[in-house]
Amino acid sequence: MRVEIWGDVVCPWCYVGKARFEKGLAAFDHRDRVEVVYRSYELDAERPRGETSSVIDVLAKVYGCTREEAQAKEERVAAGARGDGLPYLTEGRDHGNTFDVHRLLHLAKARGRQRELLDVVYRTNFAEQRSVFDHEVLAELAVEAGLDGAEARAVLADEQAYAADVRADEREAAELGARGVPFFVVDRRFGLSGGQPPELFTEVLQKAWQSRPAEGADTAQARG
Repeated sequence: MRVEIWGDVVCPWCYVGKARFEKGLAAFDHRDRVEVVYRSYELDAERPRGETSSVIDVLAKVYGCTREEAQAKEERVAAGARGDGLPYLTEGRDHGNTFDVHRLLHLAKARGRQRELLDVVYRTNFAEQRSVFDHEVLAELAVEAGLDGAEARAVLADEQAYAADVRADEREAAELGARGVPFFVVDRRFGLSGGQPPELFTEVLQKAWQSRPAEGADTAQARG
């Protein structure tokens, strides 16, 4: 059984949602029969590559509020993340175009290290004051995740490397009706979005397992 998760590495609820899904998966009896695939989704695709701003400034602009109000929003999200055991810094973080990060995640997928790279990218973005929009930092994270540093740098230097894979993921998200992330598709028959409680993920996994179609039967499109 396959679970596909669309998300963006700058999305705090994707960070939280991944952790909650993994808790839900751990409680699922057939977890060893579940393949988890992470898909690309950009929250700020129009932002030029290489241009970064502070997270607080971005939030203030998006929500049309003051920096103080934006800071308060971040503090509420941070409290939720910490409640799930996740480290979260509310200051000193930046925001930018994530296309290159997603391209590198596709390299990691091809090398069987996708989850490992995603984990270190999330940790770096939300819990450290290192920028995941810096190619050298990304290359270092790739090595930390078990990838070859030279290959990672070559992918980052080639703007076309894995670009088609990122765009294909994004088109598929739109076709499946994803209006935001995180977006979870279970066995191409069940869909849910947001940082849901772990128990709900376990419930959906069990439902999908129990209602699996007969071998060779067509599966329906995921529904929201």
